[in-house]
Amino acid sequence: MQSTKGYAARSKSSPLAPFSFERRDPGPTDVQIDILFCGVCHSDLHTVRGEWGGTTFPCVPGHEIVGRIVKVGGKVKKFRDGDLAAVGCMVDSCRTCDNCRDHLEQFCDNPGPVFTYNSKDKHTGGITYGGYSKSIVVDEDFVLQISDKLDLAATAPLLCAGITTYSPLRHWKIGEGHKVGVVGLGGLGHMGVKFANAFGAHVALFTTSPKKTADAKKLGAHEVILSKNEEEMEKHEKSFDFILDTVSAPHDLDAYLSLLKRDGTLVLVGASPDPLAVDAFSLIHRRRSLAGSLIGGVAETQEMLDYCAERGIVCDIEKIAIDQINEAYERMLKSDVKYRFVIDMVSL
Repeated sequence: MQSTKGYAARSKSSPLAPFSFERRDPGPTDVQIDILFCGVCHSDLHTVRGEWGGTTFPCVPGHEIVGRIVKVGGKVKKFRDGDLAAVGCMVDSCRTCDNCRDHLEQFCDNPGPVFTYNSKDKHTGGITYGGYSKSIVVDEDFVLQISDKLDLAATAPLLCAGITTYSPLRHWKIGEGHKVGVVGLGGLGHMGVKFANAFGAHVALFTTSPKKTADAKKLGAHEVILSKNEEEMEKHEKSFDFILDTVSAPHDLDAYLSLLKRDGTLVLVGASPDPLAVDAFSLIHRRRSLAGSLIGGVAETQEMLDYCAERGIVCDIEKIAIDQINEAYERMLKSDVKYRFVIDMVSL
């Protein structure tokens, strides 16, 4: 075991603060990564504040990790010392269930994926600790290759915000000729706009704030719809093929379902801590679908990173020092970030 440093929440009501803990020594198939940047996801906030339940404290969040490999195990084949590398939302899975064999490790059934933080750690017998830290040790099969063509700090949030929006757009085969809506212009929403535009769709952003119009169009939206304006919403009834809902707070799903064409799909990627209600007739009429999507498997995440490298796609970020993390959480609750905080780990 080796000592490292990070930032942790010790309870759901305590601020994040410096925390020393141990990582395992790299095994034969492991790589050790010195963390350069870690994105700040809304899931981090939900978890450390106990809003989803099941948090084990102390909790070291962070699953949008970019760094450099400093040590590899003797059986590692994909990486070598000095390589740039990334770690996303998972660090292991059973690898034998049907979902894992289909390269959909995020849906592992036996008993489930090992998430980068707040999961049972089979190596230490404790809990996994995430990327708000100096270093991390991960099996090479859950480590991703990244390009030095892209800004590394702006690449970090692709490991969650990127794949969370890329995966459903690919799964539902979004492309030219489709009219796509994106609900919310935050960390997830701004990437949904970028990807839907890159895939050739006509993209509309739904927002409650007229102030976001210019930014949305700069990011790739062809039009902006104010969701509080009933007349404006009615103009778009039965016109969308697909809507990607990134909002992680209670809101009216029926208002968006009514905008779908026959056989259109509304996909949730934002996770509200409170239940969301749906009128059955919103689905029954016109055979609409309501679905959800969870990140992506390792192979698809690598595909997404390669796609971004080829096309120069990264997240819009604000870089912060680690001791600004509690302030960043409060600002995130107010949507006061464009559009993802990223921690510069040199500050730790």
